[in-house]
Amino acid sequence: MRLSDLSPAPGSTKKPKRVGRGIGSGHGKTSCKGHKGQKARTGSGKGAGFEGGQMPLQRRLPKRGFTNIFKKQHSIVNLKSLSGLSETVITPEILLEKGLIKNIKDGVKILGDGELKGALTVKAHYFSASAKEKITSAGGSAEII
Repeated sequence: MRLSDLSPAPGSTKKPKRVGRGIGSGHGKTSCKGHKGQKARTGSGKGAGFEGGQMPLQRRLPKRGFTNIFKKQHSIVNLKSLSGLSETVITPEILLEKGLIKNIKDGVKILGDGELKGALTVKAHYFSASAKEKITSAGGSAEII
């Protein structure tokens, strides 16, 4: 078998419709577009969101609120997730490695949901007040990076 012997399976490919090639072709004269009308003109198709002259949906809906483009997104980890780890020093890199966070984003924030079993040294960018309190009460330390 050679590369030149390869061909598609019978019936799997179709010849493209050749329009505007004379009356005998069956697709001549108006090139399958009918007579006149918006879709018969060149450059037809008014794009996404066009509703035939009716006020488009994106203009009918009220615009309210504000999206802060400078908002910081934190990766959030709860204390109950940290208690299952075997390490005594926990850093964002370890959390990434263990799969507790997908990416660091603008920093890792530790929240105080759950209890700690032992003393841990937790290094993160942000801590909630309850998380900091629970870590220190368990004999560990909360270090801000």
